[in-house]
Amino acid sequence: MTGHPRAAAAALAALTLAACSPRPAADKAEPAPAAPTPTPAAPPAAQSATVGGDGSPIQLSPLTAADREANPLEGELGCGFSAGDPEPLLIAMGVVGSRDPAFGLVKVGDYVERVAAPGGFDGMLKGATFSGRGKTVSIAVTGPARGGGESPPSPATLTYDRADGARRVIEGEWTCGP
Repeated sequence: MTGHPRAAAAALAALTLAACSPRPAADKAEPAPAAPTPTPAAPPAAQSATVGGDGSPIQLSPLTAADREANPLEGELGCGFSAGDPEPLLIAMGVVGSRDPAFGLVKVGDYVERVAAPGGFDGMLKGATFSGRGKTVSIAVTGPARGGGESPPSPATLTYDRADGARRVIEGEWTCGP
């Protein structure tokens, strides 16, 4: 530096002091830039319904009469899981007293998928675990049957586990019979 050594020393001291000093109150009032907030791809309720996996939601759809006609199931008696819709989310048929598997249907999005559970019809009465390609669907009866008649519904949960670790649990009713 050329010029006055005192002036250069004073300027250096001022810069050092400014760098080490707290910022004035006026600077503190400036808000820090906000981190970008991700925009959800689906409503929060839909996102919270599926846990884990690759982040894509598990969307179960009611099985229509056309779905059931296009994918017939054999068996003497059946069970179904419903969650507030007149059409079931899962249906299954099995043979009474048989060790052959019961076969069922579940609709993921627009695609009807087949599943199977051991033990025939009798193996489904108190809930069952169905397996299929890349999925396990478990029905757990959570309370006593409500109502009368030959086939009263029981409160139950359906747990859909996908091979990537995603899981969705739905509360509803499990009904077995003719």
